[in-house]
Amino acid sequence: MDSLNLKIIARIKSDFPEKFGIPRQSGLAPALHSVIRFEPEFRNADALRGLEGFSHLWLLWIFSENMRETWKPTVRPPRLGGNTRLGVFATRSSFRPNPIAMSCVKIEEIRLEGNDGPEIVVSGADLMDGTPIVDIKPYLPYADSVPNAAGGFAESRRYDNLQVEIAPEILGHIPGDKRDALIQVLEQDPRPHYHDDPERIYGIAFAGMNVKFKVAGKVLTVTGIDK
Repeated sequence: MDSLNLKIIARIKSDFPEKFGIPRQSGLAPALHSVIRFEPEFRNADALRGLEGFSHLWLLWIFSENMRETWKPTVRPPRLGGNTRLGVFATRSSFRPNPIAMSCVKIEEIRLEGNDGPEIVVSGADLMDGTPIVDIKPYLPYADSVPNAAGGFAESRRYDNLQVEIAPEILGHIPGDKRDALIQVLEQDPRPHYHDDPERIYGIAFAGMNVKFKVAGKVLTVTGIDK
């Protein structure tokens, strides 16, 4: 077997219409809520029977914005400043021979009824709105959690969260149910790791807003909200 055709079983509904600002790994912003909406062929409640007993899921999905005909054996991980090349299979880069990704998310609610049902509400997802999902598997703590596992270069280059400052007059423009999620996203420092211009204004498209911010040292300041 040299090739395999995969079916898109679902797509995610998230607050990110663009790639910029999405957490670099799942689970880093647990206040982020998203909805898994199945394609018509797979809208069958029987396919979720027994899922209520699990707390987390593995999502297998497609880097739909980074699909290419060719691939390279090495990539430049952003965590290393974009200057060091490592083997593609030693990273989670989106530029891969097959554009497949995986994320661990928490189940918040399983909705079996409704026009689009069944649906699964999850938290901590790192997927752009509309991202195609090709499989869903339950997370098994006894097998999927490995104590004392080595994290390679990702462990050696950890970054502290930023302090997020939002003036009260700006905070009032952010819906209450989106504030915690937005702050968690901003704490992760959405900028490329090699950017360090305290005067530069960045913008994240999030939950129908354009959130503008700048970073000086370890402090991220939201400068405005456009809707």
